[in-house]
Amino acid sequence: MTTGVVVTGLGLVTAAGVGTEPAWRAVCAGKSTAATDPALSGLPVDFSCRVPEFDARALLGRRATMLYDRFVQLGLIAADEAVADAGLDPATWDGTRVGVVVGCGVGGAGTWETQHATFRDDGPDRVSSLLMPMMLPNMVAGHMGIRFGATGPNLMTATACASGATAIGVARDMLRQGVCDIVLAGGTEAAVVPLIVTGFSRMRALSTRGESPATASRPFDTDRDGFVIGEGSGILVLERADHAAARGARVRARLVGYGASADAYHATAPDPAGAGVERAVRAALLDAGAVPSDVDHVNAHGTSTPLNDLAEAKVLARCLGHGPAVTSTKGVLGHTLGAAGAIEAALTVLTLENGLIPPTANLESQDPEIDVDVVTKEARRHPVGLALTNSFGFGGQNAVLAFAAH
Repeated sequence: MTTGVVVTGLGLVTAAGVGTEPAWRAVCAGKSTAATDPALSGLPVDFSCRVPEFDARALLGRRATMLYDRFVQLGLIAADEAVADAGLDPATWDGTRVGVVVGCGVGGAGTWETQHATFRDDGPDRVSSLLMPMMLPNMVAGHMGIRFGATGPNLMTATACASGATAIGVARDMLRQGVCDIVLAGGTEAAVVPLIVTGFSRMRALSTRGESPATASRPFDTDRDGFVIGEGSGILVLERADHAAARGARVRARLVGYGASADAYHATAPDPAGAGVERAVRAALLDAGAVPSDVDHVNAHGTSTPLNDLAEAKVLARCLGHGPAVTSTKGVLGHTLGAAGAIEAALTVLTLENGLIPPTANLESQDPEIDVDVVTKEARRHPVGLALTNSFGFGGQNAVLAFAAH
């Protein structure tokens, strides 16, 4: 049993602010959110794309700061927006037909770091009894189930920086198979903490352009030197098309394809030949019943690392030619790790809706080895009927989603 799958709600929390609108405005303006981060003071890399301060108690209830790690808070706030945007009332839905699939690469890093310091300095008796339920990566999906009375399948995906996109693909499969009528799907991450940043810094994955953080993330640029770490969350409400039609829901886009693969090459480096990525791209096209010339736009993984950007661009040129307009929104929002694929999926839906392709921030001189049509300087007005969004993670895990205009 299969059915079409549609997007009826979007929710975003990013370094541009709480809500979908601030994120969309920021990426269309091409203005970076990276800035010096006081929490990283003294580290070799001391800047990030951090979500601006928000009142968790006001948004989630008075116990939010006691019970939820920051990654859970970001995920729940995005989910609240997505459910409201979809015009759904959890008090009236059949919770047994509602699932949750959320991706996360790290989990409760802030809680882990704080409680480890307590353990080290004050002893085991001072460690919080809430340590485990706050830090476990699956708890964001668990708390969404509790918050919305969603008692269908409740899953967490962990494919590193592809986690959010993988979650959307898994949710799509559940809907196609008739397991659920509605799934809250996406990703969340709040790993901008000293230990995690130091780990990425030690492996030379981060940009070191600390004298100018706002220009540090520069996907596809000749002078790119690494990514800028960020945090955030993106949640999409996905529905069976027949269920959405029956309730008269607004359809924002159709999720028509999903492709996944493994490089089986290296723990952290991409396969320079791009064989795994190519399989995922071609699988998503096949699943969508599309051919390369149908693709108008690609929201690229585009991390601003030398190896990743070049490998991805070569695959896009080989699979799709020079036709699609390519962008990377990480130039504005940074790399949000396990949340990135979901945030970028939501931005791809907005691109389809608005016929407006955001620019790639900070791209001053495109790498001459990158032979694709990268949007630069300003947003490009262009009708988009079919778009791909790519996500790749450590371990060589690849996920490609295909969205079509409704």
